[in-house]
Amino acid sequence: MKLAVVFLVLSMVVLMAEPGEGFIGHILGRCLDQLQKEQLDKRSLKDKFAQRRFN
Repeated sequence: MKLAVVFLVLSMVVLMAEPGEGFIGHILGRCLDQLQKEQLDKRSLKDKFAQRRFN
């Protein structure tokens, strides 16, 4: 019975959400931004080490 109530409540939340809110898109966007930032950080560290070797 509790499972049915949880399912109905979550269904109502999803159905009542406005399309412009994009909660899941917001979360995925932030995750992608974080991954890109980490990749840029790794590249900058490699560049710093390469500069030290040649100086």
